[in-house]
Amino acid sequence: MRGAVGLIAVALLLVLAALAAAAPWLMPAHDDTTLRVAAAAIFVASYAALAVGKVPGLSIDRAGVALVGACLMVACGAMTLPDAYKAVDFNTITLLLGMMILVANLRLSGFFALINAWVAQRAHRPLVLLAAIVAVSGLFSAFLVNDAICLVLAPLVAELAVGLRRNPLPYLLAVAMASNVGSTATITGNPQNMMIGSFSGIPYAAFAASLGPVALVGLVLTVALLAVMHRNEFRRGAERLDLHPRRVRTNQALLLRALAATAVLVVLFFAGQRPAKAAIIIGALLLLTRRVRSTRIYAEIDWSLLLMFSGLFIIVAGAERTLLTPAVVQDANRLHLAAVPVLSGVTAVLSNLVSNVPAVLVLKPFIAALPDQARAWKVVAMASTLAGNFTILGSVANLIVVEQAARRGVAIGFWDYFRVGAPLTVLTIALGTLWLMR
Repeated sequence: MRGAVGLIAVALLLVLAALAAAAPWLMPAHDDTTLRVAAAAIFVASYAALAVGKVPGLSIDRAGVALVGACLMVACGAMTLPDAYKAVDFNTITLLLGMMILVANLRLSGFFALINAWVAQRAHRPLVLLAAIVAVSGLFSAFLVNDAICLVLAPLVAELAVGLRRNPLPYLLAVAMASNVGSTATITGNPQNMMIGSFSGIPYAAFAASLGPVALVGLVLTVALLAVMHRNEFRRGAERLDLHPRRVRTNQALLLRALAATAVLVVLFFAGQRPAKAAIIIGALLLLTRRVRSTRIYAEIDWSLLLMFSGLFIIVAGAERTLLTPAVVQDANRLHLAAVPVLSGVTAVLSNLVSNVPAVLVLKPFIAALPDQARAWKVVAMASTLAGNFTILGSVANLIVVEQAARRGVAIGFWDYFRVGAPLTVLTIALGTLWLMR
């Protein structure tokens, strides 16, 4: 049965591709209806595949889906190739690449392993250990992209919990949930915030001042909910944790350079420098070293994520050009998106349907029609990020932690995540909504 469904899905996708590519020759060039139908079909099919994460019967990931969808938009005539190039927001791509280079240097220098060992030596109670993990994951995710932080911290935390003979589940959940919450605070916290920073032009410091308090209180709620939902683990809180971690090997020269680069970059962000410009310059300068080959840095970069973003920009631009008529915008205005609670709710629901990055791109043209765009973008940033904690599939960061845990024999099920993530999402989004309504 599953094989039959997969074959049907593949067949429909191939038919869609053929029809979209042949549309300019099958129908007159001036037939706007044909163009709209083709663009709508490509948009819906692409977003459905992105939401599921794959196409049944095919070995294609989200990046491949985005690339195919973008090419079909060009093939059907919804976008010309020059327009497709212009649709890609290179500020976001550049910022993400620069931050990935910085995080790669920090990881290869041994910085994160050093932090993990420092926490293990000083957190002598389970609840203190939980709070420390939440603080570390949340703080670093705020400035260094949450997906990259989860990729680095998850295996370290799993090893730490097992070494202490504790249940690793709540501590791994802390990594994922705190990374989502902490990344709300700044433009560089996660990919969707990077896009919002580029689209809105909101200064880094102003963005952090608006959403930093939400992230801070959200991290406190993360500790509280995990402690309550895993009472058995923390009921033994009086037990002293004693772990003598192995000596951490670090590259001192690389470590000092990476830390100095991080400090300079954060200062530049708050000083008002364009994040993309500052990040890529610092990242490029870090490649000038004899300590580590450039190829090792390149291996740490998530190139597929950059490809997925590029494809998404083109897919959404094609759909916006062909489908977003004045009547559609007027109908959307009837939803009262200018009201913070409405926009927050719509963003949260959409983020869980198609993931947070595509949700932000879908909402972009509607935000442009609102009177207070700066506040609207902050609402979208808050709700799309915090909505990632609702289910295990809510964000890429969650999936990274689950995958890293599974490799070390720790299973994180849907219910394990949902019983904590769902109430945390509701509470933090409600808090953020009230805060931004001031």
